[in-house]
Amino acid sequence: MIRRLSGLFLLTIIILGCGKEGEMIPNIFVEYNVTVQEFNIKAVNRVLLVPNHGVKGLMIVNTGNGYVAFDRCSSVNPKEGCAVSPDDTGITATDPCTGAKYLLTDGSPQKAPAVRSLKSYTTSLRGGQTINVSN
Repeated sequence: MIRRLSGLFLLTIIILGCGKEGEMIPNIFVEYNVTVQEFNIKAVNRVLLVPNHGVKGLMIVNTGNGYVAFDRCSSVNPKEGCAVSPDDTGITATDPCTGAKYLLTDGSPQKAPAVRSLKSYTTSLRGGQTINVSN
């Protein structure tokens, strides 16, 4: 009887511990290329928004030390599907649904309720001419 109660207690703890905090942005295959020239023409404040890739689109950022890329899907309640938008400064991006902010150099959370970073993708510069974003 004690074993059953202990097992039930442990199961209850596990179930209650699994909540929204554990929600993650889904893994979607990404393979995107853009030339540096096209990036420079289309980017606003060193941020290029790319629709129809990843979960909610991509943000490719020129940090001054290279390129980084993030999914636009907010890490706060990812099932809601809110797409973050870069701020006018090009330094942070904001989730319009919750007001959460993220730093665009590394995707880290800067303002609550965000506690997890944006989903990042691997970037590489091929031949000095093409930015490749993939996972």
